[in-house]
Amino acid sequence: MIGAVLIGILALVVGGCVCVVWADRGGPRWTRAVAAATVGAGRAVRRYQKAQSRKGNNGSETLGGGDAG
Repeated sequence: MIGAVLIGILALVVGGCVCVVWADRGGPRWTRAVAAATVGAGRAVRRYQKAQSRKGNNGSETLGGGDAG
């Protein structure tokens, strides 16, 4: 079930990227709408990540989540 959801998300991301490139080359109007939504979603994710990094760990946590030793 989780695999199907991840494959669906991957398909949406790849499709959005294709629409961004296609719209940049003068594609149909619907590709411009999808491209705008894709770029907007990317910006929202970046803003969310910046807010989380400011609010959270300040570099004190490691990627593994614990002591390396």
